[in-house]
Amino acid sequence: MAIGTLLRTGVVLSALLVFVGGMVYVFRHPSIPINYRTFSGEPDNLRHIAGIVQASLSFHGRAIIQLGLLLLIATPVMRVAFSVFAFAMEKDWKYVVVTLIVLVLLLYSLTEGHL
Repeated sequence: MAIGTLLRTGVVLSALLVFVGGMVYVFRHPSIPINYRTFSGEPDNLRHIAGIVQASLSFHGRAIIQLGLLLLIATPVMRVAFSVFAFAMEKDWKYVVVTLIVLVLLLYSLTEGHL
């Protein structure tokens, strides 16, 4: 039940953040022309967690959207971390070790090997 609540809460909060960020972006930039021929990625400050959080606190729409997406990515990682504690409380050490290995691999892959 707790894991289901954790997953549900993470998805709902991330959807809410993306929606709010989208509304902020649309209201602040209502008439920006869209060029579908050229791809332009996110600015440098929105490519790192610290920049995303800082820009989100300044109420920038794109940053709030990015924060919502980060929360969506972090939700299953939090589920794995929660599982480690749940298995430890049950004293199921084999599953604690397996889940810790999965958690380390997830974190390693998300940080591009800079753990």
